[in-house]
Amino acid sequence: MAHGSSLAEPHGACQWAVRPISARGRLSHVEGISLEELQLAARNHGMPLEALRYPITPVGLHYLLIHYDVPIVDEADWTLQVRGERQLSLGLAELKERPRAELAVTMECAGNGRAKFDPRPVSQPWLLEAVGTARWAGTPLRPLLEEAGLTDGAVEVLFTGLDRGIEGGIEQRYQRSLLVDEAMRDEILLAYEMNGAPLPPQHGFPLRLIVPGWYGMTSVKWLAEIELIDDPFDGYQQVQGYRMRQEEDEEGTPIQWIVPRSLFAPPGIPEFLTRDRTVTAGEEVVEGRAWSGFAPIESVDVSTDGGETWDAAELERAGERWAWRGWTYRWQARPGDYVLCSRARDEAGNEQPLEPAWNLGGYSNNAVQTVRVTVTG
Repeated sequence: MAHGSSLAEPHGACQWAVRPISARGRLSHVEGISLEELQLAARNHGMPLEALRYPITPVGLHYLLIHYDVPIVDEADWTLQVRGERQLSLGLAELKERPRAELAVTMECAGNGRAKFDPRPVSQPWLLEAVGTARWAGTPLRPLLEEAGLTDGAVEVLFTGLDRGIEGGIEQRYQRSLLVDEAMRDEILLAYEMNGAPLPPQHGFPLRLIVPGWYGMTSVKWLAEIELIDDPFDGYQQVQGYRMRQEEDEEGTPIQWIVPRSLFAPPGIPEFLTRDRTVTAGEEVVEGRAWSGFAPIESVDVSTDGGETWDAAELERAGERWAWRGWTYRWQARPGDYVLCSRARDEAGNEQPLEPAWNLGGYSNNAVQTVRVTVTG
């Protein structure tokens, strides 16, 4: 391993993410953060990266993205409508009487990393913290669809939440759909609990969809209706939002499965403004977590010299399929300034890129993370 890579003149394969240092100190400069984006950032919050040390993210630390307003729902008046060959109407108590399942699921926003694109797409300005792993409990979706009856012409299952708003100039309820075969996966849940307690209002009380392996926009909150439909859903969140495009007039490709990512639990202690890290010389056990929707994590590599050289991290024993996997790396840290990187690879051969693939919506930026570290004697 090379040591002592300079912070003032960064180099190495990962250095795309290290922004220039201003005359005022180590302050990165991002042009044009608007009041509207700050307003979004104030109401939607990420998970502090030190919370990666928790296998299951505490509810208050789990990332949160709410497109419109949090609906106020009276459990006594709420029902889930399911329309197939037959129509079902189920209250929360009836859903809780059905077979129960629990899953630990890592959920990530499709826009995680958006603020690191250049030029930066204007939307919720996520850095790296739009992720969390919760233990969701509820009833599997598949038996409910079978009970409602799969219509002969059905191609998709449409999920509608109670939240309403205007996006892209269109007044709408939040809606997403899945192909029927995808919706029939055994692990898809209608969840009414998060980490052993009823869903909190901000996470979809009284019921939400959980689609393991897909980005979080698919797991519709405040779920009110499920309907089998004969034509592909063409609502805003399906055909305009959450698609990979380079230009506005492109049809684009849909964002679906989570691409592999590895993040550090920040080592040492932070500088207040920049969050740059300071550690004491000697053996430093660096840790983090990695995940992928496509396949289980196969390996994580760590670099302490900005991506010039890499060493293998040690993976924790594999746990539940849809939850992140922990890793550790023993670093013999000597005094100097360093840029740490981590890179994950899954069993399907997908690997984090060194540089991001820009797109209009700022989606799926899983380029390797960089962390500035100063080692003191």
